[in-house]
Amino acid sequence: MKKIVLLALSLVLSFSLFANGADEAAAVEQGKVLNIHCWNTEFQDRFNAYYADKVPADVEVVWTITANADNAYQNKLDEFLLKQDSAPADERVDIFLVEADYALKYVDTPYAMDVIGEIGLSEADLANQYGYTKDIMTDSNGVLKGVSWQACPGGFIYRRSIAKDVLGTDDPMEVQKALSDWDKFDKVAADAKAKGYFMLSGYDDAFRVFSDNMTTKWVVDNKINIDPAIERWIDMTKTYTDLGYNNKANLWSAESWGGAAADGTVFGYFGPGWFVDFCLGPATKADAEGPNALGNGSYGDWALTKGPQGFSWGGTWIVGATGSDNVELIKDIMYTLTADEEVLKSIAMELGDFTNNEAAMSTVAVSDYSNSFLGGQNHIAAFLDSATSIDRSSMSAYDQGMNEKLQNSFSDYFNGNVTKDQAWDNFYTSVMELYPNLSK
Repeated sequence: MKKIVLLALSLVLSFSLFANGADEAAAVEQGKVLNIHCWNTEFQDRFNAYYADKVPADVEVVWTITANADNAYQNKLDEFLLKQDSAPADERVDIFLVEADYALKYVDTPYAMDVIGEIGLSEADLANQYGYTKDIMTDSNGVLKGVSWQACPGGFIYRRSIAKDVLGTDDPMEVQKALSDWDKFDKVAADAKAKGYFMLSGYDDAFRVFSDNMTTKWVVDNKINIDPAIERWIDMTKTYTDLGYNNKANLWSAESWGGAAADGTVFGYFGPGWFVDFCLGPATKADAEGPNALGNGSYGDWALTKGPQGFSWGGTWIVGATGSDNVELIKDIMYTLTADEEVLKSIAMELGDFTNNEAAMSTVAVSDYSNSFLGGQNHIAAFLDSATSIDRSSMSAYDQGMNEKLQNSFSDYFNGNVTKDQAWDNFYTSVMELYPNLSK
């Protein structure tokens, strides 16, 4: 199969997908199978906890979950969507999920339904959602193509006991003073090393802080563009590797999570709300089936602060697929999980997610909510200010591929196996294999 197939949805924008479009879809009797495509169980967990009991008894929910790495999820989804107009109704995609790194690939295609004009949510329904979450999913004609239950401001999630040893305090406000810019962060990294700790787990831990603060896009006029923020991440990561400030682990690896175990020696991890409880929290537990409580591994020995630079990371959007025969059900799912203020408050307080409703988050931020993983801290309050200032104007349809290829290519450089120039050559080669339409 030609390598350009993975770009089919982003490059083929002008054809007509269905003869009668949304009018035909709206006229079809509601289907009995709801097909949902995603890459992990995060949305499935939210769906099961906050919506599943509303699904009509005669409707079967079918989940197709494909891992995100190496574009596998997108490739499989693309295969389904390219057959959407000829597939039997019960086999058509009804809902698919996209994340920030490749949302734009699907926004400007006919495969994603108009949230307001076709699915039927109103401007009033969406009024409290953070603006950037709507901007990301708005096509070139100003049409909203997807909605999210989460906003994703990020922070530095640090080990309280290590902070006390290195800084003499674990109080988030005091820790923030010590980490408020990169020069201070570097100093604490040196102090942590002197006491036998790693400031970060590995190469990729700080990547999203820098990539989210890019001011230019990865691709400009079909040419690969390297933003100064990316150069800065490379230089910092090489320095941290050479000085022993990180544990030489790759993100998501067993070695990375091991740094957060009870006997782990990693000071902290950068991440947004979903990373706190969906990823890091479970990784800290010695007994995976045991209680979410202090004493189970390092669970509860953590806190969160802004860190040296504000950033956001990720986000998951619910998209209604054109041709679905479950439009009314899609509308209700979207409303319940992304616009119902009480549901969004519940998701935040029960699961730790920073949800996509300004009113709900403002309420939780001043409530007595406490996060057990974060030692009782109300981390929603810590995220609140940065959530309103997220700017994703540097996003492009190439972000996932570029980010993955860069991190893969430069791990050899960080390890001293290739020169910096060789790492760049490897990056350009791998990117142009993935995206043959691009050049240096």
